[in-house]
Parts: sequence; C-alpha cells; structure tokens
Amino acid sequence: MDLSLEEGRFLTIFGPNGAGKTTLLKILSLLMPASSGKLVLAGQEVKDDTTALRQKIGVISHHSYLYGNLTARENLRFYGWLYRVSNLEERVEEVIREVGLELFFNDPVRVFSRGMQQRLSIARAILHNPSILFLDEPYTGLDQQAIEILNSVLAGLKNQHRTVVMITHNFEVGLSVSDEIMILNKGEVAFRGRREEVGSLKDFQELYREKVGGRR
Repeated sequence: MDLSLEEGRFLTIFGPNGAGKTTLLKILSLLMPASSGKLVLAGQEVKDDTTALRQKIGVISHHSYLYGNLTARENLRFYGWLYRVSNLEERVEEVIREVGLELFFNDPVRVFSRGMQQRLSIARAILHNPSILFLDEPYTGLDQQAIEILNSVLAGLKNQHRTVVMITHNFEVGLSVSDEIMILNKGEVAFRGRREEVGSLKDFQELYREKVGGRR
C-alpha cells in the first residue's frame, strides 16, 4: 500500500469487515509496528523513538483507554501529564465542557454509560491539541447527544486545519465530513478519490458494491 495525505485533509476509509482497516489505523497511530515499508507522520519518518510523534497524535477507537476506578477529572489529568499539557487544569476543564460531562467531573468512569465513556474518550483524544487524529468507528455505541458532540468536534478540527483519518461503516456520516474517500478491500486500496468525485450517497453505494462485491 502506498498512501499519502496532505496536512489538514480529512480522509474517511470504508471497507468490509476483515479488509485491514483497523490494522492500517493501528500502524498509522503507532499502536502497531509495520512489518515492512516506511511510515512518515507530520513530515517525520517513524523510527525507534516515537515519543515526540505520539504527542502530535490523538486516537479514538472501540476502546476508551480510560481507567474505570478513576474519575473523569483524574483520567484527563493523567493523560495530560503523559502528554505534558501546559495549563493542565484549565485545559481539562475546557475539554470536559466540550463533551458535556462537567456535571460528572468527579464521578468514577466505571459508572458511566457507554455513550458517556466515549464522550470522555473524545476529551482524552483532543486534550493535548493533536495535529493528527485517528478515529476507528468513533460513532459506535454513542447516544444522540454524544453523536452531536462528536460531529461538533470533527467540524472544529476541520476548521482548525487538522489532519483526520477516520474508519466508519456509516456512509452518510463519512461522506458528510470528508475531503477524501478511500475504499479498502482485502488489504488493498480499491478506490481513492476526492469527496466530490463520488457524487451522491446513492452513487457511492453503487461504487462501493462494485469495488467490494456487496460486502459490508
């Protein structure tokens, strides 16, 4: 696979189960080493020491990466300490308000609903103001309020000229936020193009069926 993305662009990756989407995102987000080839993030080749690069990356996935016995505040403080966030207390309070959890600031995460945990994971992912954000099925398990919050966060990221790579099965959502579209099938790029090239939702559904044989 040969994949490049300009700074500030929003790429959504579609593909059936088993296509390699999550594996690709794990490699890009430095959660898994590539078996071969070269990876360049933010203009810097990824080598052994990835500490500086990790500070430029935010990740939202199926896993919240939160600690259940800690409160929302304590979780964000911990991650803020790892990322060496300046003005940490102010930033923690700012992101907790962005995701609408200020009333639950001091509650342990283990009592949170799935939707609340995902909202807090959004706050965790943007806490250090990453320049690159990776999202693996971020809408899974979200309630309507959390969906609206995530939509607002994604819109803000686009306005801030941040680079975003998202995996989703939701055609409508993916097409609505993206600058570029990619279809992955059996570990290979079956389609890559600008959003305007794929036309309407119906046009894209037909293109998707053509590229993957109707598999979801």
